[in-house]
Amino acid sequence: MKKSRLLPNPALTLLLTALWLLLNNTLGLGHILLGLFLGWAIPLLISGFLIEVPPVRKPLRLCLFMLKVFYDIVIANMHVAKLVLGPRENLQPAFIEVPMAIENEFVLAMLTSIISLTPGTVSAGLSEDHKVLILHALDAPDIEALVADVKSSYEAPLLEIFEC
Repeated sequence: MKKSRLLPNPALTLLLTALWLLLNNTLGLGHILLGLFLGWAIPLLISGFLIEVPPVRKPLRLCLFMLKVFYDIVIANMHVAKLVLGPRENLQPAFIEVPMAIENEFVLAMLTSIISLTPGTVSAGLSEDHKVLILHALDAPDIEALVADVKSSYEAPLLEIFEC
């Protein structure tokens, strides 16, 4: 799909205009025009920084995946609270290298964000060729199990959901 040079991202333009009007709590002509101008100018100025979002192949699967991520975040919060309130010698922190099959930048960024949002783990780096994700785990008694969990719980569903 060819993008227009004058309107590089129409959906973002509409979203920014709506946000402007909601923040100002008015539908005055001046605010509508200013919102449309900002909604047009901001995407135009940042278009070089935005990455292409791949099409979603399975929207229902994406919704179910988001619910699973929210569930995992709640469970991880309880696990981290138990670890933090318990004795320090029970912690087994580790840096772990996870091989990546994801090649799309957006999907990779989504995976690293999910990992960092889940308490107890954080994406710490990415190899130059984007084939190895380095993550830090607060408690990693079994590194191979953690790698397998990341790949099966997050990477595989993302590859299934997005066309990449």
